[in-house]
Amino acid sequence: MKKNLIWIIIALGVFAACSSEKTKTTKWKSYSGDPVVEHKVDSVLSLMTLEEKIGQMNQYSGNFAATGEVSDNKSGEYLKKGMIGSTFNVFGADHLRMLQKQNLKYSRLKIPMLFAADVIHGLETTFPIPLAEACSWDLDLMEKTARVAAEEATASGVAWNFAPMIDIARDPRWGRVMEGAGEDVYYGSLVARARVRGFQGINDYKDLTKNNTMMACVKHFVAYGAAQAGRDYNTVDISDRTLHETYLPPFKAAVDEGVASFMTAFNDLNGVPCTANKYIFTDILRDTWGFGGMVVTDYTAIMELIDHGIAKDLKQGAELSLNAGVDMDMISEAFVTHLKELVDEGKIKESQIDVAVSRILEMKFLLGLFDDPFRYFNADRERNVINNPQHKKLAHTAAQKSIVLLKNHNSILPLEKAKAKRVAVIGPFVDERESLNGEWAIKGDRSKSVTLREGLEAKYAGTKVKLTYAQGITLPLIDRSTAHVSTVNVPDKNGFSEAIRIASQSDVIIAALGENFHWSGEAASRSDITLPGNQRELLKELKKTGKPIVLVLFNGRPLDLSWEDENVDAIVEAWYPGLMSGTAVADVLAGDYNPSGKLVMTFPRNVGQIPIYYNSKNTGRPFNEERPADYRSSYIDVENTPLYPFGHGLSYTQFIYSSPSISSSSLTKGESIIASVEVSNTGFFDGEEVVQLYIRDRKASVSRPVKELKGFQKITLKAGESVKVDIEITEEMISLYDINNNWVAEAGEFDVWIASSSSDESNHLTFELK
Repeated sequence: MKKNLIWIIIALGVFAACSSEKTKTTKWKSYSGDPVVEHKVDSVLSLMTLEEKIGQMNQYSGNFAATGEVSDNKSGEYLKKGMIGSTFNVFGADHLRMLQKQNLKYSRLKIPMLFAADVIHGLETTFPIPLAEACSWDLDLMEKTARVAAEEATASGVAWNFAPMIDIARDPRWGRVMEGAGEDVYYGSLVARARVRGFQGINDYKDLTKNNTMMACVKHFVAYGAAQAGRDYNTVDISDRTLHETYLPPFKAAVDEGVASFMTAFNDLNGVPCTANKYIFTDILRDTWGFGGMVVTDYTAIMELIDHGIAKDLKQGAELSLNAGVDMDMISEAFVTHLKELVDEGKIKESQIDVAVSRILEMKFLLGLFDDPFRYFNADRERNVINNPQHKKLAHTAAQKSIVLLKNHNSILPLEKAKAKRVAVIGPFVDERESLNGEWAIKGDRSKSVTLREGLEAKYAGTKVKLTYAQGITLPLIDRSTAHVSTVNVPDKNGFSEAIRIASQSDVIIAALGENFHWSGEAASRSDITLPGNQRELLKELKKTGKPIVLVLFNGRPLDLSWEDENVDAIVEAWYPGLMSGTAVADVLAGDYNPSGKLVMTFPRNVGQIPIYYNSKNTGRPFNEERPADYRSSYIDVENTPLYPFGHGLSYTQFIYSSPSISSSSLTKGESIIASVEVSNTGFFDGEEVVQLYIRDRKASVSRPVKELKGFQKITLKAGESVKVDIEITEEMISLYDINNNWVAEAGEFDVWIASSSSDESNHLTFELK
């Protein structure tokens, strides 16, 4: 009867609030803008004690009730007080139903718990890592894979996803480049929007009421990808201009797409750790962009303010982060331990807590959890949705489209064209299965990923092609607890002789090399980005056989492939392709799928070129043929150009660009013009091509990049087919932050390239903004 009475009180309060014309009792900007939802939030908030409010701001990992009744650990103690608002990284409809029952048992007002997880590139159906998937340049595909991830995650009980990661990343030493969409601001912003749509549905908060959509959480706010030296968690010191031009735009795009939540970044930004940075979370995110969703810290980020040197203890960390605009504390226990004391001391106001809790409660209402706390926990749906055939089919397609052909000397690929009858498949990735899903595979069953051997044998079963195999070497591993130089490059030549023997008897060698999946991802920075272990030494021995070599790479970052580029015949960048890895790679090698991927991150010639990215700014002494050979911005020991530029990717067919044109040589403000080019498939394969448009502002009030991607189209052409590609140019595309930090389009002359990559300048056009 007591429980029913509490629910009646809440219902009456909500009814009264919804019937009233009064304004909200708390000064918070809601995410939905729905006055009914706002009144419901205020009604529940009015019934809560201070301790219950603070409990909603507390998030734990889900270990407090592993099998049944809540444990007596510290998190379990808070649950018994009704002081856990959210739990993350626990899965399974039945298990989470049990946890929700535990929560409701102890919550005086029966406020439902919110379950979250890091579903980065699929739940159990594992798609290619995000960096790989971005190389597809297929926004519809990325939205679909995010949609499948949401379908599976919500079927497993998870309604809040700590994804997508939308950090711009220009340093391949940083292991977390595998989680994002690469180096470009324009493209990264489009990918951010596509993945938010996939997780949440269309730009309409009401989609969150469906039981197969979930809150997205963009991370990490902000400039985490600019960590110095590519070392994870390291300091970031950049100009305000760079912050606004490079690192903020994808987050603004996510806000415009309706993203529901943000996560703080681990790094400090110009001396202020992001988790305590009022400038980015209040001034920019809330006041300037008008974001009404919720903000959660990253794992123990408030606690880390002590090591950052701006908080003397956890109590001060709680004060700083709440004042900055943080709503929920992940793991640190800073809020749940110290907020009441801070209120009692007058250092923070209860109204600040009310604002944070209002945002949290609104999300629980929008997700339908107050209507039905168990709406995501359906074991039958879970069995039908997880890893179903349609999802596997999409994983196959995504893996195919993510593969990038970096080199194909003398058209050695596809293998059918080379008429190879004896193929030696050599390397640690011949039978490697565990790494194929990459990092952050969350619930992906690594034992189910298709290996390269399995993919090739299925492809060539019943044919005259004879496959032989040798591992060659053991893939180096890392002990994360002790990782340092001495543990990562252990010499291993025990398998060289067998590899050389079968290679000598073959027509062509497929060398399957790369990084163990632990070598990329969080806390996996590398100072040397060549192939780890003795893999290059193995290639050198295989080279001595005189047989053509096709290098297939499985890795999570751009690598230094300078030696490999000079010495092997073909290079296939497969990345970590996920569940259907071997099948998709075999499709490409055999020519059953014509590779169409294009790089979204530059490959350097060596680590000394880092950071290297296509849209850098010029110097007063630029490197070009018109200047004297000395006293210009260049290296004396390596070319300035990258090994493989942004936008690079080959095909088995040939695309010819011709007849570039522009609809007008002048662009009037408020109007648009059209840049066009004829693209012809002159080869013998049907294929896909990413037509890219780059623009350069010749003279502005501030220095501009040498070129910037401003548009693209992915087209499909049959062999012998031609098509005219039109790309619109608008005033917004050429706007910039001027010398006074105003967002404007400045009059002047502009260069345009319609190109196959960022280094292609063969189709040049110009126009003038008047």
